[in-house]
This record gives sequence, structure tokens and C-alpha cells, in this order.
Amino acid sequence: MAAIATSFSAAAAAVARRRSPAHIQLVARRRLPFCTAASAAPAAAAGFSWADALRVASDTGVGDESDLSGYFQKVDICNRGLDKKGQFVEFLVEDQVVGYIHKGFTQHLRDFHDVFTIVSGHNGNSNVGHVTLHPSLRTPEDRTLAIGDVIKGLGELIPGIRNELYPVTSSYGMPVYFSLERAAAPYFGIKAYGVHMNGYIEKDGEKSLWIGKRSDVKQTYPGMLDHLVAGGLV
Repeated sequence: MAAIATSFSAAAAAVARRRSPAHIQLVARRRLPFCTAASAAPAAAAGFSWADALRVASDTGVGDESDLSGYFQKVDICNRGLDKKGQFVEFLVEDQVVGYIHKGFTQHLRDFHDVFTIVSGHNGNSNVGHVTLHPSLRTPEDRTLAIGDVIKGLGELIPGIRNELYPVTSSYGMPVYFSLERAAAPYFGIKAYGVHMNGYIEKDGEKSLWIGKRSDVKQTYPGMLDHLVAGGLV
């Protein structure tokens, strides 16, 4: 993995100001309940090089270390689409919410009526109220096999199949209801967890952070900057 070192002395100084009004604002923003981060286009991602990163850093300059407005912008980008929350419905298993599915995607699940049950809203119209599993699927093993067949049946609708399974739970550490193909996780809105590791060096009294660059042939975010080591937690 290619890597470069970039100074993070400004970030360290910002941490020292954690009780400032700017930090309080950041904490408030981090409590936003809904995140709809979208994938970057592969073509655009592959075109962003180290030269581009250095140019952006040069154009920005160091500035005031206490100014966290740039970080706030990244938080806002991550939490974009809050006004579209109504386009998603709950995915329930054993009366527990395990994910959120876009109403448009639920239409593709109607053909698999022996696996998914599409429940109408309380007002009795055709609007989707929530999605659950067919009551005949009682064990995690049965659910995993049945939903796996659905993922295969959807074909190119879910690209980038990894043949890796994510455990589906209501929250971290809770019982596993079934396991789901990693590439399908965003389509069912399940909670997915990852482990990330950063490394740093110290030279001439200044600490620098190692930044990795993803391979240009990765299925997701090719050619983009990344943590030194990272991976999904299964």
C-alpha cells in the first residue's frame, strides 16, 4: 500500500480546545440520528491523485487551528439527506428493527414473497409500512440461506458481491438474526461495523500521520485515500 506522511499538529492543537464553543457545536452535530453517505463515482475517485491532495492542502493553508468549520462541512456532508428519511421503511426481524430499506427497493423484494413480507401502512392504503421476514424462516441459518438466494436472484441490482457475510443484529453485541452478503448491507440498511488503524511517526519533534491509498482496482472507492489498515468487523 502506498502511503505518505502528513502533519497533524493542527489537529492536536484543536483537541486542546475541546471545551471551546466550536467543540460543543461539533458534539451537537455528531448526535444527528441519520446518516446517508453515498458512494463516490469510481471514475472521479480514480482521478484523484497525490498531486491533487497536495494541491488542495496548499490552496487551503494552515489557517486558524481553532477553526473547525472545515470539519463541520464534512459532518454535514455525511448527514446529508435527512429530509429524505421518510423514503425509508423499517426492516423488522422478531419485532426488532435491524435496518432501513428504501421504498423503491422494496418493490424488488415483492417477487420473493416466500422470504419477505411487505406490510402496508396503518392507514390501509398501498404504502409500505415496514418489511419483515416470512414467518416460516425461524432460524438464523434458514434466514441466511433464503436471503442469500434472494441476493443471487437480484443479480446486477446489487453489484460487487464479496462472498462475505455480515451478522445482522439490532445493535452491537446483540443476538444475530441472520447473516447478509456484505455488498447487500447498504440496500437493507443494516448496522455494519469496522476496525480502523492509523500509524504515525515522530521526526524532528513533529508527529506525522501515515495515510494509505486504496488500489485502483478495488470494488469500492478505488484510488482514494484511506486509513493505514481497515476492514469490516464480522
